[in-house]
Amino acid sequence: MRVSYSPGYYATIPHEHIFPMGKFQGLHRYLIEKEILSEFEIIEPKMIDFINLMTSHTSRYAYGVWNGTLDKKEIRKMGLPWTKSLAIRSRLAVQGTLNAGIMALQDGISGNLAGGTHHAMPDWGEGFCVYNDVAVAIKVLQQSMWINKALVIDCDVHQGNGTAEIFKDDDRVFTYSIHGEKNYPFKKPPSNLDIGLPDKTGDKVYHRNLIESLDSIFSSFEPDIVFYLGGIDPLETDHFGRLSLSLKGLRERDRIVIETVTQKEIPLVLLLSGGYAPTLEQTVIAHAQMFEVANNIG
Repeated sequence: MRVSYSPGYYATIPHEHIFPMGKFQGLHRYLIEKEILSEFEIIEPKMIDFINLMTSHTSRYAYGVWNGTLDKKEIRKMGLPWTKSLAIRSRLAVQGTLNAGIMALQDGISGNLAGGTHHAMPDWGEGFCVYNDVAVAIKVLQQSMWINKALVIDCDVHQGNGTAEIFKDDDRVFTYSIHGEKNYPFKKPPSNLDIGLPDKTGDKVYHRNLIESLDSIFSSFEPDIVFYLGGIDPLETDHFGRLSLSLKGLRERDRIVIETVTQKEIPLVLLLSGGYAPTLEQTVIAHAQMFEVANNIG
């Protein structure tokens, strides 16, 4: 399975910041050491062009991130301190997701060792999300005639508000989010299907809701590609999650999604999205499960 990754996915932020910036390098190293992926399967992206960024973002915002001209309020809302390395990282990661989309269309399945930044809006970033990589990738693939219809399966514990907002008037894109109802964001623009779950939901109820949702979606929508946001923040140990999934339950979630999509022979893109486990090692191991499951199914 080919995946996108660049050492440039690491950006310099304060050591005490809650965002686990080291997970990208750590996950790459872990996947190689455990022979889940080989170095030959790692495809390094370049930075996304601004013309492509502006399929989903305003020119003011797209260039503002790059040039460092966002005001203090915008940077605070984004949740990450601005540095040039953050601007570079953000453009690399979006191209990584676009490349993964193309590779999935060629190979059947692919991934990005980043991505899933689903809170980013057309004119601002929020919730540690700078650019909305999924939105950009889908729009560029549509404009390039690679695809017509796309499905976003968002299993991050936080509702995908940016993706829902960007595609609210595009019936070619189905946005699905299964998340914590009482969790961030507190204003949730409606997705095509939102499943808001209570705190402490647990594995069994989560899996049942996920299976029922996927059955419903695929009974009425036939996508050309699926983007899976496999956030690990539903874990019971996550700093922000609160849905109380076990690590085994998270793995089963990944299996349900990946197996459902691949059995239908629909190209699938795997993206990290969020995850804030107590240690970097736990974060990396939880993210790695998705790629291990994909290899086992494939």
